[in-house]
Amino acid sequence: MSNVTIRHVHKHYADFHAVKGVSLEIKDKEFVVLVGPSGCGKTTTLRMVAGLETISEGDIMIGNKIVNELPPMDRDIAMVFQNYALYPHMTVYDNMAFGLKMRKFDKAEIAKRVNNAADILDIKDHLMRKPRMLSGGQRQRVALGRAIVRNPQVFLFDEPLSNLDAKLRVQMRVELKKLHQRLATTSIYVTHDQVEAMTLGDRVVVMKDGLIQQVGEPFELYTNPANKYVAGFIGSPAMNFADTMIEEVGNAVYATNPTMRIRVPEQIAARMGPYKGKPATLGIRPEDLHMATGADPEDLSFDAVVEVGEQLGSEIILDLKAGGSTMVASVEPTVKVKPQQTIRLGINPAGLRFFDATTEMAI
Repeated sequence: MSNVTIRHVHKHYADFHAVKGVSLEIKDKEFVVLVGPSGCGKTTTLRMVAGLETISEGDIMIGNKIVNELPPMDRDIAMVFQNYALYPHMTVYDNMAFGLKMRKFDKAEIAKRVNNAADILDIKDHLMRKPRMLSGGQRQRVALGRAIVRNPQVFLFDEPLSNLDAKLRVQMRVELKKLHQRLATTSIYVTHDQVEAMTLGDRVVVMKDGLIQQVGEPFELYTNPANKYVAGFIGSPAMNFADTMIEEVGNAVYATNPTMRIRVPEQIAARMGPYKGKPATLGIRPEDLHMATGADPEDLSFDAVVEVGEQLGSEIILDLKAGGSTMVASVEPTVKVKPQQTIRLGINPAGLRFFDATTEMAI
């Protein structure tokens, strides 16, 4: 079993507390992505699993073995870095074979493993080339191949696609997904790109300031964020937020501010009792906003002023001002609007989310 257990792990650098009591269970053959902005502790956590950083406190287990004191070479892991770290004077074959040669594998076994990895990655025709003769995507495949030949218990990926152009990153995401399905090896992947995290991960771990904010399947994080931070980080474009007051009128509950008066759906209103007469943050995703029609109730729509429209072919992204709030809406590509035009936007009530104004936890 190649499950990985991270238990109450801390990392201190002098006075800086980089990782703060992270606990995570990664199941055998699972692909887990750690995502968050620079400085959130994701790479430090990965490097502690790899043995490249010492652990200040807590335990890390690979399989059923605590590896805190084991050197990287004895942890049965393979790591793919952001930079390809290929030896420029060696051929692709020799780059992929180097680690096996250092471990005294015989030539036949090395050839078998390298050729098998080259087949998987579709780089067999490049085995006798030097890295300078390869494209960025091909170099990244070689770096992946160097990890594959190890047949490790766990793959560790430290932002491996960051140096690729946008089109190639999309292609390599697909290739990495196929690779994981084929090899079925436990994988931990670090990225700052939430789209990468959502498309690759079986589960996604959102981190901030050295703490785990939420762990879940991609769709779970998207539909049920635990707090305002996760709601704003997951999804592209990001979720819109507006400061509101919660009011009860008759049997209905409303979220109001000077520019909007939105009726809270019944299933959410039932949880809003402690917030009546108090502030709360309303959240709505750009894709849950649309150009209002006569069918949209007045209490599920609001006025906004168009600042910029971005035509993306399949949709138009509108940057808007609604009172004191900046908002983004994703609307049909046939919509015709002009800068500074006032439009009315309808809301999909199922997309409404509310967050505590003080703790920022989901209500």
